[in-house]
Formats: sequence, C-alpha cells, structure tokens
Amino acid sequence: MVNQFTINLGFYMLMPYLAAHLSGGLGLAGWTVGLVLGVRNFTQQGMFLVGGTLADRFGYKPLIVAGCLLRTAGFAALGLSSSLAALVAASAATGLAGALFNPAVRAYLARDAGEERRVAAFALFNVFYQAGVLLGPLVGMALTAVDFRTTCLVAAGVFAVLSAVQIRSLPARRGSGPDEGHERTGVLAQWRGVLANRPFLLFAGAMTGSYVLSFQVYLALPLEVRRLGGGGTGGTVATALLFVVSGLGTILLQTRVTAWCRARIAPGTALVAGVAVMGAAFLPLLAASALPVPGAGPGRWALAAGPPALAAFLLALGTVLAYPFEMDTVVRLSGDRLVATHYGLYNTVCGVGITLGNLLTGAALDAARAAGLAALPWLALCALGAACALSLRALHRGRRLAGSEPVPAV
Repeated sequence: MVNQFTINLGFYMLMPYLAAHLSGGLGLAGWTVGLVLGVRNFTQQGMFLVGGTLADRFGYKPLIVAGCLLRTAGFAALGLSSSLAALVAASAATGLAGALFNPAVRAYLARDAGEERRVAAFALFNVFYQAGVLLGPLVGMALTAVDFRTTCLVAAGVFAVLSAVQIRSLPARRGSGPDEGHERTGVLAQWRGVLANRPFLLFAGAMTGSYVLSFQVYLALPLEVRRLGGGGTGGTVATALLFVVSGLGTILLQTRVTAWCRARIAPGTALVAGVAVMGAAFLPLLAASALPVPGAGPGRWALAAGPPALAAFLLALGTVLAYPFEMDTVVRLSGDRLVATHYGLYNTVCGVGITLGNLLTGAALDAARAAGLAALPWLALCALGAACALSLRALHRGRRLAGSEPVPAV
C-alpha cells in the first residue's frame, strides 16, 4: 500500500509539469515534446507483458525493486538532461520502470491478501493509489515554482528512498509460476497459455472501454472546461476541481462502497454497475450541451465547472464500484497461475484501448466543434459505456467470469 502511494506521489509530482518544462524551459518543438511523452507511454504499455512474465519467473520483489531503481535514474536524468537523445532515453526508462513494477505490485497484493481478503485489499489499495495521485501534483506545484530540476531530483529521491525501503523491508513473494510442479516452460509457451485463456481475453476486451471512459478526466473533461472557461485563473481552478473531486471521491467512498457491494451483490453485478455508472457520467455534459452558453461571468464559469465536475465524480464512483472486483476477477480468471503475466497482458490490452479510444475521442471533439454538434462526443462516450456494461453482463450471466479452472502453462 505504502509502495503504491509513494510511487504515485513521486510520479505525479513530476509528470504533470514535464510538458511545460520541455516546451518552455528547454524550448523544444511541439513534436519533440510529444515524442518524449509518447515514448514513456509506449514503452510502459508495450513492456507490461514482459514485466509480468519476469515477475512470475523470478518473484515479485526483484521486479518491484528494479522498477523503483530504474525510475530513480530516469527521473534524475529528466532533470539533468537537455539533449533530445538523453531525454528520450530517460523517458523510456521511466516507462520501462512502470512496466516492471506495476504487474508485480498487483500480483504481490493478490498473493498476500489471499482469496478471502483480496477484494477488500484492492479497495484499500485504490485509496492509497488515489491519495498519491491527489497529493503528488500539489507537492510538484510547490517544487516547480522553485525550479523544475528540483522537482525531478526530489522525485528521484523519493524513488531512491522507496527502493531502499523495499530492499530492506519487503518480504520476498512469488506466485504459482510456470515451473511449480513442472519442468520450467519457455516464455513463448507461457504466453501461449495465457492467450489461450478465452474468458480472460473477453473480460479484458469488455473492460477496455471503461479505461477509455476513466481517462477522459485527463482529456475530454479538461478540454471542455478550457473551451467554456478559458485558460485563465477561472479555467485553471475549474480544471483542478476535476481532479480534487475525482481523488477525494475515491478516497472517501472506496472502502465503504466495496463493503456494501460485497455484502449485497455478486462481483459480476458490481462490475456491470460500475461500468454503467461510468458511461452515465457523461449524461450531465450531454444535457449541458443543449443549454445556451452564457456570456462571461459566473453563469459561464458554472457551466464550465459544474457538469465536468459532476462527470468526474461519477467516473470516480464507477471506478470505486468496479475496481476491486475487476482486479479480483483477473486473479480468478488466471486460475491463480501466472498472475503477474495476466496482469501484464491485461494492462497492455487496456493501454492499447486507451490510445485508440483517445484518438477517436479527440477526433469526435474536433468534429463536434467543426460541425457545431456539441453533444456528439458525450453521446459516443455514453454509448461506449452502455456497450461495455452489456458485454460484462453477458459474460456474467454466462458464468464466464467465475474462473474456477486453472489456466494451463502451455
């Protein structure tokens, strides 16, 4: 729990301000800024499967420690480097670091919590996760006001301390890997076994849309706030409100909502309800698109801040409903074998979906502005949520989410 909180604290104190540093502080062209940021995302998403595979073969602790050490070096290099080649290498290192420790952390938590406590553990995990997301940018804002290099070095220091703590205090853990009770199998055979897990792949595909929806807190909602509220102080405050509402909503509601769901409804029902709420999160924006836009003043600011903030809260609520059961379902569908590999592939599938979904969402936003159809992107996102919820409902009713049979290694 502390590991994930600290990872997010260090990451989010730096990353929200990196683009401004690259373009303003270093004077890089827009395409080079996109290259540096894109390399990090591409490296992380592309290497998740490798990171999960290594965690299953060598244990969870070595991958967690290696990822923290690599991110220490990557963040320090981002602050000390000015050449494009060095910045690209540093960005790739930070992405690879995430690919190493993310599947291992989740598999470690699932292993230590056990079947009975797994859902509750992932609920608490999400509280620590969101607390880091919420606090990190505030710390980074104060540090960046001094100097961005200071922000990078402090973030690197956070990961260095975390690495030392993990080396000293984190007990070694490993799950049921490819060689437990068998002769060690090759990596390709291991991957073929995971890819043969049809219920898992169907579940990953159905959940991909939920990640596209939740990511709109970073894309469509801030763009809508900026479109209506402008880029001044009012727009900045309205944008910050999105993240405050999202983070605090998760922190305050997660464990209570999860306990309520566990006592009253089936895990599959909670998943369906969570994704349905995420799709419904864009209804306030759909309704607001039919209203006339007021002139400058309190009315315009309320329209710019209110519906997006409500959407951000509903997205958080949907995530609160679904996330612990989602993480538990991945373990159950893995048959409790090669858990980190399953998490790695799951993250890769969802990451590709986020990339494609964001491209389509961006195109829909552009088309809406050009055609004067403000409702178009919100209608499309609502439809995506409904389609994913119906897909999950079909899997749940067909008992494809039970995951009672172990997955073969080959």
